[in-house]
Amino acid sequence: MRVTITMACTECGSRNYMTTKNKRNNPQRLELKKYCPAHKKVTLHRETR
Repeated sequence: MRVTITMACTECGSRNYMTTKNKRNNPQRLELKKYCPAHKKVTLHRETR
């Protein structure tokens, strides 16, 4: 039931992180604040398809 997803920075669009999520518990797109090495600060990262 767990699928691998890629997290992309909302500011620059770079795909920095890969993680897993349970589709049954979280059907919507995941949004997390993660560190972006391009901006050298914490930014919002969204799940990409």
